[in-house]
Amino acid sequence: MSQVNRAALADFLRTRRAALQPEDVGLPRGWRSRRTGGLRREEVAALSSMSTDYYSRIEQRRGPHPSPQMLTALARALRLSPDERDHLFRLAGHAPPGRVPVGDEIAPGMLRIFERLADTPAQVMNHLGETLVQNRLAVALTGDDSRHTGMARSLAYRWFTDPASRLIHPEADHARHGRTIAAQLRAAAGREPDDPRMAALVDALLTASPEFAAVWRDHPVAGLTCPPKRIQHPRLGPLHLHGQSLLDPDHPQTLLVFTAPPGTESEAKLHHLAILTNEPA
Repeated sequence: MSQVNRAALADFLRTRRAALQPEDVGLPRGWRSRRTGGLRREEVAALSSMSTDYYSRIEQRRGPHPSPQMLTALARALRLSPDERDHLFRLAGHAPPGRVPVGDEIAPGMLRIFERLADTPAQVMNHLGETLVQNRLAVALTGDDSRHTGMARSLAYRWFTDPASRLIHPEADHARHGRTIAAQLRAAAGREPDDPRMAALVDALLTASPEFAAVWRDHPVAGLTCPPKRIQHPRLGPLHLHGQSLLDPDHPQTLLVFTAPPGTESEAKLHHLAILTNEPA
């Protein structure tokens, strides 16, 4: 990590903020008049899940050294291209992250829907089962799935090769979950038959997991569904949740949202989870 170029970083953020209108990022224009074009600082901060004061200090050349996580959030909020994102990281004194594979840049429409889901756990996944982005509630519910690297980025690979990935689900549900995950992977492979990453993932699973190989030979079939899930949360205890999946018709990406039936104990626990995510660490 090198030294941050505060002046250039502030100028770059201001120019990119000025280049966007509220409609570009799915925000209402509102009734307040705007002295200048572009997004307000508080709007960029909200889109990046950071405080307005934190973001304002960066633009005023007196802020802290932004972390890679903060820079990633800013790049997403400001709709930066891959080259612009890399430039942002360099100005902030960080090495640019690895380029996202083609097809893993989140589609703008999908991203707008995701960013409005602040009160329910939500995440966007690609056809390999790799988590591209999670909101804070999803991280608090199931953990940070975006931290994994290599084959372990795939939910299917983790499920069949890492016993720790199953701990949040009751053991009685493991066989059903495994079959569903394998079926969804087979369906995705059918939609993306020419993707070498998919072929490599399936080959790796067939080699590493006899359980996966046995299920795969059964040719399980599943639609774009997320069956009811029982999750054993370390602080809240058991939750009974429903999952809703939205497939982008033009990109191999799925938006996954977890909800609880109204009036249930699990719904109350999700509300409490939202409170926990706002507590200081």
